[in-house]
Amino acid sequence: MNAVTQTVAAEPVSGVEIFVPLAKLKKSPRNARKVPHGEAAIEALAASIQHKGLIQNLVIEPETKDDKPTGYYLVTAGEGRRLAMLLRAKRKQIKKSEPVRCRLDTTNDPSEISLDENVTRTPMHPADQFERFRELADGKGYGAEEIGARFGVSAGVVKQRLRLGAVSPKLLQVYREDGLTLDQLMAFAITEDHDRQEQVFANLHHNREPWIIRRDMTASNVPATDRRAVFVGADAYVEAGGNIIRDLFSEDRGGFFEDAGLLDMLAAEKLREVAEQVQAEGWKWTEAHIDYPHAHGMRRFYPQPIALSDEDEARLESLSTEHDELAEGYSSYDEMPEDVAAKLEAVSDEIDAISEKRSAYDTNVIAHGGAFVVLHHDGTVRIERGFVRLEDEALADPQPEPEADGEPTEPPGGENEQPEDGEDVQEIDEEDEEPGKPISDSLTRDLSAYRTLALRVALAEQPATALIALTHTLTAQLFYSYAEAGCLEVRPTVTPLGSHADGIEDTPLAARASEQHEAWAERMPRDVADLWGFIVALDDERRTALLAHCAARTVNALRLPWDRKPRSLQTADRLASALALDVAKDWTPTVDSYLGRVTKAHIVEAVSEGVSEDAARRIADMKKPDMAQAAEQLLAGTGWLPNALRTPQPEAEQSAPVEGAEAESVAEVDEGACYAVAAE
Repeated sequence: MNAVTQTVAAEPVSGVEIFVPLAKLKKSPRNARKVPHGEAAIEALAASIQHKGLIQNLVIEPETKDDKPTGYYLVTAGEGRRLAMLLRAKRKQIKKSEPVRCRLDTTNDPSEISLDENVTRTPMHPADQFERFRELADGKGYGAEEIGARFGVSAGVVKQRLRLGAVSPKLLQVYREDGLTLDQLMAFAITEDHDRQEQVFANLHHNREPWIIRRDMTASNVPATDRRAVFVGADAYVEAGGNIIRDLFSEDRGGFFEDAGLLDMLAAEKLREVAEQVQAEGWKWTEAHIDYPHAHGMRRFYPQPIALSDEDEARLESLSTEHDELAEGYSSYDEMPEDVAAKLEAVSDEIDAISEKRSAYDTNVIAHGGAFVVLHHDGTVRIERGFVRLEDEALADPQPEPEADGEPTEPPGGENEQPEDGEDVQEIDEEDEEPGKPISDSLTRDLSAYRTLALRVALAEQPATALIALTHTLTAQLFYSYAEAGCLEVRPTVTPLGSHADGIEDTPLAARASEQHEAWAERMPRDVADLWGFIVALDDERRTALLAHCAARTVNALRLPWDRKPRSLQTADRLASALALDVAKDWTPTVDSYLGRVTKAHIVEAVSEGVSEDAARRIADMKKPDMAQAAEQLLAGTGWLPNALRTPQPEAEQSAPVEGAEAESVAEVDEGACYAVAAE
């Protein structure tokens, strides 16, 4: 075969190779491909030609009009390469006069040649492609950008292919033999540890879902969404020598931190640094913990209200006015011009700084107390101040002894001597009377009993005052631990939940409960003796809110195998209905919270109820660990709840009122037993 260098053949000879100017090449109307090449394919061809030249020539035939050559040629095979070279010309990489190597063919049917080129070929197996990409990176030192430029694909695609090429050769061979799908291979590629890949592959059962492979590949790693990872940060972790595994084929939300021990150490060190800063405020001690030490057993003090100075009050009022003027007409910072947003943020910061002066810890509490620095559920630092150890309580809170109404008297012969039979202790001889002598204990008891009875009757007739007294009694015990501060014999019991459900006290819901309690605690007077006046001064709405908070702290709807209390649980159901309780807002069924702790039948039932019966059938034959994982994904966002968390529908109205003795019997059963408050 002879190579002809002239741009146009005077007498076309089939089978020769000629060079034709790019501008003289046209698309053949007999091209078998009717669906045009995609932009990505043309980009890839253009990149390949730019870096390696035209590897495969074009097949052409002369264009004729009225049986006479026009000087143009029709591309029978290679239309994609022609378009790629036109793209290069458009980018000024070549000129349209660039000679293109072509093979002249006037013997074969152009339509058949075009069809043959697109049909009679075997594409390279993807595994071979992955390994060749890896060889370019390892052998020639090409980076992802360079390889991408040479093949017309993005650097991200190259990184994926390089990662796949780094999978264990044993697994690549299984993939070549159709023992693995591409999705499964991508799941193994989450890490380049060949031993780990082969170990997970060997332990796989019949269910080889990619998410199961990913789960097993990262079983000992910490996801980047974990609170420790969020707190430490990827940069600090990597700088300390840690490695982050990243999944290039799915949304990994930051990857997986490979060394959990290193992550714990870094988190603890960073928390200790924060604890040192907190102790610099003057606290006697601080402790840093990743998890809050719920069993510390210490009494807690809260900051006390402090009146602002006239200067601060005036400045606060001025800033509030300025804040409102700046924010007027905008619903968020994003809508504001940068200068306005910056000024508004500065004003807000100054308002917060002045507002913080409204409360402060007593100097005694700071001098003898301490603080816990712990990691919150969202990876932020949680600082809990005001705790005092038992041995320091007297120093932190020196309470004056209550004054007695009078000097106690001792019965004759000592406090243990009893009157003889028949002796009337109320008869006092006139000669024994002394001016100023206190009345006897027995008379004091009689009078106080009468006064107690009078208080009961009067309090029952004044509900508003009863509300104050009940709120005072509960508040004194729940916020001050002083059971003797109130005269109502009502004892609230707050049952800790941490011993019944691991991790429950570190959840967002527990954080909300803690914030509610602290918000009230910070407003309480320092001395419990001032509590009555504080409660009386509250308006009706806030007083009721305080009572609601105290009552809420005592709710106990625990279902314990050794504690049979059907009436309490029935009342708890009625309370949930009255509150329209929706636990699904804060709880989701996961392997840890539910699915991994019930039978396969319960899992199938949950998926059937929460998703569909078809979905339940699809997982019915899985092994339990795999079934639980699959169910967790299926139930996410569905709002499904197990029976123990569901709120019953309100009971229907009774058709007829219950009267007389029967009504009294019903009332006895329908006691508010879910509140842990006992009248002693």
